[in-house]
Amino acid sequence: MNKPIRKDRPEPSGLRNEYEFDYSQAKPNRFAAQMKQPVVAVVLEADVAAVFNSSAKVNAQLRSVMARRRSKARSLGVAKRRRRAG
Repeated sequence: MNKPIRKDRPEPSGLRNEYEFDYSQAKPNRFAAQMKQPVVAVVLEADVAAVFNSSAKVNAQLRSVMARRRSKARSLGVAKRRRRAG
């Protein structure tokens, strides 16, 4: 029993026609102007993502923790010292 010959073989270039991208029709990223500072992507564990289902909620909670740490450090009189490179 012979196998039938496949008619939809990939092109010799290695890519099928549907995967070839025409860069002449590309448009600039319309959301780039909204990102004024570098954006960092963080992956949340499933249990954390169930509670914090938006980046706004995560950011609000982290900012409150940062504020509490700053106020606690000030109340204890802890000074931050920076090391000089060299």
